[in-house]
Amino acid sequence: MKSEPLVIGWDVGGAHVKACLLQEGRVHDVAQWACPLWQGLQHLDAALTSAAQRWPILIKAHHAVTMTGEMVDLFATREDGVCQIATHLAAALRGPVHFYAGDEAWCTAAEAAAHWAQIASANWRATASHVAAWADGRAGVLVDVGSTTTDLVAFGKGRVLGSSQSDADRLATGELVYHGVVRTPLCALAPQIVLQGRRHNVMNEFFATTADVYRLTGELDPAHDQHPAADGAPKDTRHTQQRLARMVGHDASEAPADAWLALARAWRSAQVATLAGQLQRVHAAHRLPADAEMVAAGCGAFLVADVWAAAGLPDRPVRDYGVDVAGLAPVAPAGTAAWARVCAPSVAVATLLARELR
Repeated sequence: MKSEPLVIGWDVGGAHVKACLLQEGRVHDVAQWACPLWQGLQHLDAALTSAAQRWPILIKAHHAVTMTGEMVDLFATREDGVCQIATHLAAALRGPVHFYAGDEAWCTAAEAAAHWAQIASANWRATASHVAAWADGRAGVLVDVGSTTTDLVAFGKGRVLGSSQSDADRLATGELVYHGVVRTPLCALAPQIVLQGRRHNVMNEFFATTADVYRLTGELDPAHDQHPAADGAPKDTRHTQQRLARMVGHDASEAPADAWLALARAWRSAQVATLAGQLQRVHAAHRLPADAEMVAAGCGAFLVADVWAAAGLPDRPVRDYGVDVAGLAPVAPAGTAAWARVCAPSVAVATLLARELR
């Protein structure tokens, strides 16, 4: 019987690198490192070094790579970004490096230039393809709420539904929403917000992000709060309140703590409403059945049940990507399911490549 390959799955984003260690077809470990790629490829090198220290066995692995980092303004074009990242990884990683290209399967670094459009930002398709295979013919929607974006991807009959191939396609269909629970500027969520019964116009300034909202509501895991605050100040409660207050022309000292918590909840409601509207579009476009599965992924998975309810969809149990789909090894460290949920594309590409190599 042929042994299962050792595979490291990589999701190289513009703000994080996510990675999964897959052995004998099961997830043994998952990790994420902050990687402000727009500041230079040295940040990618730092993440790779951290991964090698965590997993010395990495030198014996096949590598499955997906990416969204090609979009950062370090690169002249998305094509340039794909080619530079592919070349960089092929040089840095030992062992075969396979780049996920969606329906065109896998490419080497040498082939990346010819297939850059299929490689670019295909991580959503990897996760959705993994979920579709897990669902065994059942229909549903993958709702992956990340630090920066949300993917709303319909699946059914064992495959990803719809004709979208690019981020441009998905922005047009509602399958991609540039809303996340860490890095999204609050001024992107709503033009007006209510504080203590008064409706305020929102300052269109980078004064606060969604991390401030979910830090104050207590829903954001500190382990996922990896980027500096908008003002570079600490992330304690008082400074978080101050950033929220600035959005409506106040200082935190001008209202009690419960007012700022209520404001955070108002921002939360605004984000849930936006995501729900896009979920409705995707659900209706594919005429999904009433018993469609709801699969939650991402560091903002805590929003998914509320988004589903706000969209007016039939009540369904939330399927957790990390628990229900990922396929954890019995020896995986405590907390691996949560990290598999957050780093779903890295788990998905590792799993898809392992199946291809069998």
